[in-house]
Amino acid sequence: MMSDMVFAEGKILARKADGVGTIVFNQPEKRNAMSIAMWDGMAEALDLFEADAAIRCVVLEGAGGKAFVSGADISQFEKSRSDADAQKQYNEKTSHGRLKLAEFPKPVIAKIQGFCMGGGLGIAMSCDMRIAGTGSEFGIPAAKLGIAYGFDMVSNLVALVGPAQAHFILMTGGRVSAEEAERLGLINKLYPAETLDAEVAKITSTIAVNAPLSLRANKRTVRAVLADAGDRDMAAIAADQDACFDSADYKEGRRAFMEKRKPAFTGA
Repeated sequence: MMSDMVFAEGKILARKADGVGTIVFNQPEKRNAMSIAMWDGMAEALDLFEADAAIRCVVLEGAGGKAFVSGADISQFEKSRSDADAQKQYNEKTSHGRLKLAEFPKPVIAKIQGFCMGGGLGIAMSCDMRIAGTGSEFGIPAAKLGIAYGFDMVSNLVALVGPAQAHFILMTGGRVSAEEAERLGLINKLYPAETLDAEVAKITSTIAVNAPLSLRANKRTVRAVLADAGDRDMAAIAADQDACFDSADYKEGRRAFMEKRKPAFTGA
């Protein structure tokens, strides 16, 4: 078994197996609260997985079983986020990791067990899917800390649950149960905690054998639908579509269908 790749002095771990890359937020003593270094470490791991053609999808998860990510590391607030100017600098320091996740071209799944709060929920909402185990809890306690979240995070929240529920979550600052999160559409699927790993493995194994060019094209198109019209790269979407129809994988898909067998896609 391949050993973990280590980033951010061990607070970000990465591993790969069977076409799936896994990134672990590894600060369980702080319920995996995100430090600035962890944002950089996540970005480094994502860079490696993006460049590796064998990786078809990525899973983000928290170590320890008690939290996905409980939010930003509040112990850094006094130094890094003490006022508006400091917050701007903090945003600049973490922007590379945020942008890398938001624009990552391969499917990304947040596997959530335990607390998924504040900036941790922001990370989960930047993923393409959120799969959670029973007992997980969600929330954005900004109003309880006297802070406001940025446009991108609030936009993702509104896109998932609608403006009325977004107001409720933001204005109360309270916790949302896993069952309620599923009902609201904040998460895609909820499974018993003891079967979460197996259920996510089923999803990733399905994705890993699908056509990479198709996955990339469809992900780009879904995100473009949610973007403002002026921000949509329609030429890139059309190029992705053409690449799919001109690909060897499309030929393989047609042959496999006619021969009643599973296709073997290569991403070419």
